[in-house]
Amino acid sequence: MKVSVSTIALSELDVDLLVVPATEEESGDGLEALVASFGDAVVRARSDFSGESGETLIIYPEKGTAKRLLVVGLGESMDVTAERLRQAAAVGAGVAIRTRSETVGIGVPKLDLDGDMASQALVEGFMLGSYRFTRYQTDVSEDDGPQRLVIQTEEQDKLVRRGADRGRIVSEAVCSARDLINMSPNDKKPVLLSRAIEKSGKKNGFEVSVWDKELIEEEGMGGLLAVNMGSQDPPTFNVLEFKPENARNDRPLVLVGKGIVFDTGGLSLKPTKDSMDYMKSDMSGAAAVIGAFEAIAKMDLPIHVVGLIPATDNRPGEQAYVPGDVIKMHSGATVEVLNTDAEGRMVLADALSYAANFSPDIVIDIATLTGSAAVAMGDQAAPVLTTHNSKAAERIEAMVRAGEASGDRVHPLPMYEEYKEQLKSEVADLRNVGGREGGCITAAKFLEHFVDYPWVHVDIAGVAFTHKARPYRPIGGTGFGVRLLVEFMRAYAESKR
Repeated sequence: MKVSVSTIALSELDVDLLVVPATEEESGDGLEALVASFGDAVVRARSDFSGESGETLIIYPEKGTAKRLLVVGLGESMDVTAERLRQAAAVGAGVAIRTRSETVGIGVPKLDLDGDMASQALVEGFMLGSYRFTRYQTDVSEDDGPQRLVIQTEEQDKLVRRGADRGRIVSEAVCSARDLINMSPNDKKPVLLSRAIEKSGKKNGFEVSVWDKELIEEEGMGGLLAVNMGSQDPPTFNVLEFKPENARNDRPLVLVGKGIVFDTGGLSLKPTKDSMDYMKSDMSGAAAVIGAFEAIAKMDLPIHVVGLIPATDNRPGEQAYVPGDVIKMHSGATVEVLNTDAEGRMVLADALSYAANFSPDIVIDIATLTGSAAVAMGDQAAPVLTTHNSKAAERIEAMVRAGEASGDRVHPLPMYEEYKEQLKSEVADLRNVGGREGGCITAAKFLEHFVDYPWVHVDIAGVAFTHKARPYRPIGGTGFGVRLLVEFMRAYAESKR
């Protein structure tokens, strides 16, 4: 989608649909400014509009050049946030699709928000709300839906232009992640996923190194190899790197994404309905890391970032690993397997152990790890956890701020030492599952065993894939985590000035 910023008056924007976000204070007679631009049709319609958040009013104007006018309610001006602007723009996207509007304009409302924040939110809401996955639909054209978005501002404003550009880049990255998640499992086997990552690296400007099974064996990644034992397709281990000449950090920031391209549960087989049938999304953490790299490379953020993506499927093949197996991990630690469906932590543990080679400033892993995360927080936020020490609050606060700013919200769960008691094994250093209680936390405690550096874990099991459409999250892969990671890294780069 082409995105531009214009200072042309609203009445002169030649678009199929013009979206005007309006607060409650601007409702009714407050729409008088639109009357002069678009005629008496506004007068006749404005009595039906109160300005409540999400309320809509479609007007076919008698004046001006726009074919349709959509007024979207924002609620009281004091309550308007970037997230509310995203949702308003997403409403506009829905109307644009329904009315087959190819060109759309959105006016930046006068609010107590920075121009770049407001324009970025509007672009994100509209582009993400316009997303449709049509790869396998033979009767749907990629050209269906909005093709051009114009952000209208009354005067030349560098902040508005900067925000709109950033919103476009981030939205494209989220859509890229969504495409990977929604893709058929037979089109993203580990080697195919690695090829897609290499292609993305060449296109967007970051380096990619792909390890084959032989290299993985030489490195001693026992967790990744164990999960792969039931598969007919070999695993891969993908190392992404973005290191601009002006990088402000001496030690890299490392992102780790779970790349289980399909999860049957292995011999601890999942039920099909409402479980295994959605497990093409089990590589959503990997997709988030890939999307984040695409965005930071396009934005040319001045930071050194490394990405690690272990990739395999988890199947109940003849040689599959079994409950009772003891696996020697990359770190040298031994793990007693009690549930082969707890495979994500096995592959992540190897990647987290390997991350130590980079002497990282901080490591963030993101994964669809536990059903407990969805039970705890539903589909509105992701649990975020970190080692319980003197710096924990600082790391958590930075992630929560990034979540609130980006719309990919996270909320902390505790990581007290007592939770590790559930992972004690009689035959190995630890076992790969704890009890039923606190499953999201004990999974994080398992991962913590393999880190000796500043580390944050984000469990996106409840937010990575949705079965109910949200304002700018259509059914399917959400791309959750891309905006969170990009915003965290943007703030991280600023802190290194």
